[in-house]
Amino acid sequence: MSMGRREVRNTVELEDPLTLERQVCFALAVASRSVIGVYRPLLEPLGLTHPQYLVMLALWERAPRSVKDIGAALRLDPATLSPLLKRLELLGYLTRARSVADERVLDIELTEAGRELRNQAELIPPAVVARLGLPLAELMDLHHRLSRVIAAVDAPHG
Repeated sequence: MSMGRREVRNTVELEDPLTLERQVCFALAVASRSVIGVYRPLLEPLGLTHPQYLVMLALWERAPRSVKDIGAALRLDPATLSPLLKRLELLGYLTRARSVADERVLDIELTEAGRELRNQAELIPPAVVARLGLPLAELMDLHHRLSRVIAAVDAPHG
């Protein structure tokens, strides 16, 4: 009996911890690129890239929002977020204006076109689920687990 346990333990010990297939970061990176690839053709008719879609999701959830608030929600720094907002403003989906309450704050507001785009965007989540071909319950479980990973990364360590 103990011999069997020893053999199993030795087999596990012999596995290389640095193989690509064992890396969580690799699986997350490939899954992320692959899922974003599923979104690309769905977003093209809306004239949006995936990062722009995320900004619009944040604004459809609540608007107006400050640039700082959107950046925190999306975990994007201002240097990355600013060009996305400028492009979305050029597309006519949002406006950027200094806050009346605090000139240091840049408020982002949806335009009528930006609000109307939401109606078309409502078709995207079910289309993604259909294209992935996975049960909705499994995708929701994955979302829950990834949210736990994000929370673990964000948690203070030490």
